[in-house]
Amino acid sequence: MTEMTNGDGAQLPVTDRTRLRRMRENGSTARADLDAVLAAGFICHLGVVVDGVPMVVPTVYGATADTLYLHGSVASRSLAADPGATVCVTVTHVDSLVLARSVFEHSVNYRCAMVYAVPRIVTDEQEKLEGLRLLSEHAAPGQWDYARRPNRKELAATTLLALPLDQASVKISAGPPDDGDGPDGELGLWAGELPVRTVWGQPVPDPQLAPGISAPPHIAALLGRAG
Repeated sequence: MTEMTNGDGAQLPVTDRTRLRRMRENGSTARADLDAVLAAGFICHLGVVVDGVPMVVPTVYGATADTLYLHGSVASRSLAADPGATVCVTVTHVDSLVLARSVFEHSVNYRCAMVYAVPRIVTDEQEKLEGLRLLSEHAAPGQWDYARRPNRKELAATTLLALPLDQASVKISAGPPDDGDGPDGELGLWAGELPVRTVWGQPVPDPQLAPGISAPPHIAALLGRAG
Protein backbone atom coordinates (compact mmCIF):
# COMPACT_ATOMS: atom_id res chain seq x y z
CA MET A 1 0.00 0.00 0.00
CA THR A 2 1.41 3.39 -1.01
CA GLU A 3 0.23 6.92 -0.39
CA MET A 4 0.25 9.77 -2.87
CA THR A 5 0.59 13.41 -1.90
CA ASN A 6 -1.94 15.49 -3.78
CA GLY A 7 -2.24 18.88 -2.14
CA ASP A 8 -2.56 19.67 1.54
CA GLY A 9 -4.29 17.65 4.21
CA ALA A 10 -4.95 13.96 4.75
CA GLN A 11 -4.49 11.65 1.79
CA LEU A 12 -6.25 8.45 0.77
CA PRO A 13 -3.95 5.43 0.55
CA VAL A 14 -3.51 4.09 -2.99
CA THR A 15 -3.85 0.34 -3.41
CA ASP A 16 -3.96 -1.95 -6.42
CA ARG A 17 -7.74 -1.82 -6.18
CA THR A 18 -8.09 1.97 -5.90
CA ARG A 19 -5.30 2.99 -8.29
CA LEU A 20 -6.83 4.68 -11.34
CA ARG A 21 -6.01 3.09 -14.68
CA ARG A 22 -7.98 5.47 -16.90
CA MET A 23 -8.33 9.27 -16.86
CA ARG A 24 -5.93 9.57 -13.96
CA GLU A 25 -5.99 13.35 -14.28
CA ASN A 26 -9.53 13.31 -12.85
CA GLY A 27 -8.49 11.38 -9.78
CA SER A 28 -7.96 12.81 -6.33
CA THR A 29 -6.35 11.28 -3.25
CA ALA A 30 -7.41 14.16 -0.97
CA ARG A 31 -9.47 12.81 1.88
CA ALA A 32 -11.37 16.12 1.89
CA ASP A 33 -12.65 15.33 -1.62
CA LEU A 34 -13.97 11.95 -0.47
CA ASP A 35 -15.70 13.63 2.46
CA ALA A 36 -17.25 16.22 0.12
CA VAL A 37 -18.63 13.56 -2.24
CA LEU A 38 -20.15 11.64 0.66
CA ALA A 39 -21.58 14.80 2.23
CA ALA A 40 -23.27 15.89 -1.01
CA GLY A 41 -25.68 12.95 -1.20
CA PHE A 42 -27.42 10.26 0.81
CA ILE A 43 -27.98 7.46 -1.72
CA CYS A 44 -25.24 5.01 -2.60
CA HIS A 45 -25.10 1.83 -4.68
CA LEU A 46 -23.89 -1.32 -2.97
CA GLY A 47 -22.33 -3.98 -5.17
CA VAL A 48 -22.29 -7.53 -3.77
CA VAL A 49 -22.32 -11.11 -4.99
CA VAL A 50 -25.43 -13.00 -3.85
CA ASP A 51 -25.69 -16.71 -4.56
CA GLY A 52 -22.91 -16.38 -7.12
CA VAL A 53 -24.63 -13.57 -9.01
CA PRO A 54 -23.52 -9.90 -8.92
CA MET A 55 -26.13 -7.51 -7.58
CA VAL A 56 -26.08 -3.72 -7.24
CA VAL A 57 -28.69 -2.14 -4.98
CA PRO A 58 -29.36 1.47 -3.97
CA THR A 59 -29.48 2.25 -0.28
CA VAL A 60 -29.04 5.14 2.15
CA TYR A 61 -25.85 5.88 4.04
CA GLY A 62 -24.25 8.02 6.69
CA ALA A 63 -20.62 8.41 7.68
CA THR A 64 -18.28 9.23 10.53
CA ALA A 65 -14.66 10.22 10.08
CA ASP A 66 -13.62 6.63 9.50
CA THR A 67 -16.75 4.51 8.96
CA LEU A 68 -19.50 4.33 6.35
CA TYR A 69 -22.84 3.01 7.64
CA LEU A 70 -25.56 1.75 5.30
CA HIS A 71 -28.63 -0.43 5.17
CA GLY A 72 -27.58 -3.78 3.82
CA SER A 73 -30.20 -6.53 4.07
CA VAL A 74 -29.20 -7.90 0.66
CA ALA A 75 -25.52 -7.87 1.57
CA SER A 76 -26.20 -9.81 4.76
CA ARG A 77 -27.12 -12.84 2.63
CA SER A 78 -23.77 -12.63 0.89
CA LEU A 79 -21.86 -12.13 4.14
CA ALA A 80 -23.48 -15.18 5.67
CA ALA A 81 -22.06 -17.30 2.85
CA ASP A 82 -18.71 -15.50 2.61
CA PRO A 83 -17.95 -13.39 5.69
CA GLY A 84 -14.66 -12.13 4.23
CA ALA A 85 -16.05 -10.94 0.92
CA THR A 86 -15.21 -7.42 -0.26
CA VAL A 87 -18.07 -5.20 -1.41
CA CYS A 88 -17.99 -2.02 -3.46
CA VAL A 89 -20.01 1.08 -2.60
CA THR A 90 -20.33 3.93 -5.08
CA VAL A 91 -21.67 7.47 -4.71
CA THR A 92 -22.09 9.59 -7.85
CA HIS A 93 -23.26 13.16 -8.45
CA VAL A 94 -23.91 14.41 -11.98
CA ASP A 95 -23.12 18.14 -12.27
CA SER A 96 -23.63 18.79 -15.98
CA LEU A 97 -23.73 17.40 -19.48
CA VAL A 98 -20.78 18.52 -21.56
CA LEU A 99 -22.13 19.09 -25.06
CA ALA A 100 -19.32 19.38 -27.58
CA ARG A 101 -19.25 20.09 -31.30
CA SER A 102 -18.80 16.42 -32.09
CA VAL A 103 -20.62 13.50 -30.49
CA PHE A 104 -17.29 11.82 -29.80
CA GLU A 105 -16.26 14.65 -27.45
CA HIS A 106 -19.51 14.69 -25.45
CA SER A 107 -19.06 13.84 -21.77
CA VAL A 108 -20.43 14.31 -18.27
CA ASN A 109 -19.11 16.43 -15.42
CA TYR A 110 -19.40 14.47 -12.21
CA ARG A 111 -18.07 13.76 -8.74
CA CYS A 112 -17.87 10.15 -7.65
CA ALA A 113 -16.34 7.90 -5.02
CA MET A 114 -15.84 4.16 -4.79
CA VAL A 115 -15.31 2.51 -1.41
CA TYR A 116 -13.97 -1.04 -1.14
CA ALA A 117 -14.22 -2.88 2.14
CA VAL A 118 -15.11 -6.08 3.94
CA PRO A 119 -18.29 -4.97 5.72
CA ARG A 120 -19.17 -5.70 9.31
CA ILE A 121 -22.75 -6.38 10.37
CA VAL A 122 -23.47 -4.10 13.33
CA THR A 123 -24.88 -6.10 16.23
CA ASP A 124 -24.25 -3.80 19.17
CA GLU A 125 -27.53 -2.04 19.95
CA GLN A 126 -25.98 1.30 20.81
CA GLU A 127 -23.79 1.35 17.71
CA LYS A 128 -26.77 0.36 15.57
CA LEU A 129 -28.82 3.21 17.00
CA GLU A 130 -25.98 5.65 16.38
CA GLY A 131 -25.54 4.35 12.84
CA LEU A 132 -29.24 4.73 12.10
CA ARG A 133 -29.13 8.23 13.57
CA LEU A 134 -26.31 9.07 11.16
CA LEU A 135 -28.35 7.76 8.22
CA SER A 136 -31.40 9.76 9.27
CA GLU A 137 -29.54 12.97 10.01
CA HIS A 138 -27.49 12.73 6.83
CA ALA A 139 -30.66 12.66 4.72
CA ALA A 140 -32.88 14.98 6.78
CA PRO A 141 -31.11 16.82 9.62
CA GLY A 142 -33.40 17.15 12.62
CA GLN A 143 -35.64 14.19 11.78
CA TRP A 144 -34.06 11.81 14.30
CA ASP A 145 -35.14 13.97 17.22
CA TYR A 146 -38.55 14.70 15.65
CA ALA A 147 -39.79 11.22 14.75
CA ARG A 148 -40.24 8.15 16.96
CA ARG A 149 -37.01 6.22 17.25
CA PRO A 150 -36.69 2.48 16.51
CA ASN A 151 -37.80 0.05 19.20
CA ARG A 152 -36.03 -3.23 19.97
CA LYS A 153 -38.15 -5.24 17.56
CA GLU A 154 -37.47 -2.80 14.73
CA LEU A 155 -33.76 -2.74 15.53
CA ALA A 156 -33.64 -6.54 15.40
CA ALA A 157 -35.29 -6.47 11.97
CA THR A 158 -32.80 -3.93 10.58
CA THR A 159 -29.47 -4.87 9.04
CA LEU A 160 -26.84 -2.16 9.33
CA LEU A 161 -23.42 -2.51 7.75
CA ALA A 162 -20.24 -0.72 8.83
CA LEU A 163 -17.44 -0.24 6.29
CA PRO A 164 -14.05 1.30 7.01
CA LEU A 165 -13.16 4.26 4.78
CA ASP A 166 -9.49 3.38 4.38
CA GLN A 167 -9.73 2.04 0.82
CA ALA A 168 -11.46 4.44 -1.56
CA SER A 169 -10.95 6.25 -4.85
CA VAL A 170 -12.34 9.60 -5.97
CA LYS A 171 -12.79 11.01 -9.47
CA ILE A 172 -13.96 14.50 -10.36
CA SER A 173 -14.64 15.75 -13.87
CA ALA A 174 -15.31 19.44 -14.47
CA GLY A 175 -14.97 22.03 -17.20
CA PRO A 176 -16.15 22.85 -20.73
CA PRO A 177 -15.73 20.83 -23.93
CA ASP A 178 -12.13 20.58 -25.10
CA ASP A 179 -12.66 20.58 -28.86
CA GLY A 180 -12.87 24.35 -29.35
CA ASP A 181 -9.26 24.69 -30.44
CA GLY A 182 -9.42 21.88 -33.02
CA PRO A 183 -10.94 21.53 -36.47
CA ASP A 184 -14.46 21.14 -34.99
CA GLY A 185 -14.15 24.63 -33.53
CA GLU A 186 -14.73 25.99 -37.05
CA LEU A 187 -18.08 24.21 -37.51
CA GLY A 188 -20.11 27.10 -36.08
CA LEU A 189 -21.98 24.82 -33.68
CA TRP A 190 -22.96 25.66 -30.11
CA ALA A 191 -20.99 23.86 -27.42
CA GLY A 192 -20.95 24.14 -23.65
CA GLU A 193 -22.26 22.73 -20.41
CA LEU A 194 -25.85 21.94 -19.41
CA PRO A 195 -25.91 22.05 -15.59
CA VAL A 196 -27.96 19.62 -13.54
CA ARG A 197 -29.40 20.88 -10.27
CA THR A 198 -31.47 18.90 -7.76
CA VAL A 199 -33.39 20.85 -5.12
CA TRP A 200 -35.89 19.98 -2.41
CA GLY A 201 -39.46 20.83 -3.37
CA GLN A 202 -42.54 21.78 -1.40
CA PRO A 203 -43.32 19.16 1.27
CA VAL A 204 -46.31 17.00 0.32
CA PRO A 205 -48.37 16.00 3.38
CA ASP A 206 -49.56 12.47 4.01
CA PRO A 207 -53.27 12.31 3.03
CA GLN A 208 -53.99 10.74 6.44
CA LEU A 209 -52.49 13.63 8.43
CA ALA A 210 -54.87 15.14 10.93
CA PRO A 211 -55.83 18.76 10.20
CA GLY A 212 -53.49 21.40 11.54
CA ILE A 213 -50.28 19.36 11.41
CA SER A 214 -47.76 21.24 9.31
CA ALA A 215 -44.25 20.31 8.26
CA PRO A 216 -41.77 20.90 11.10
CA PRO A 217 -39.28 23.74 10.69
CA HIS A 218 -36.32 21.48 9.87
CA ILE A 219 -38.27 20.03 6.91
CA ALA A 220 -39.87 23.28 5.73
CA ALA A 221 -36.43 24.92 5.74
CA LEU A 222 -35.22 22.52 3.03
CA LEU A 223 -37.47 24.06 0.37
CA GLY A 224 -35.33 25.23 -2.53
CA ARG A 225 -32.09 23.94 -1.09
CA ALA A 226 -29.83 21.61 -3.02
CA GLY A 227 -30.80 17.99 -2.54
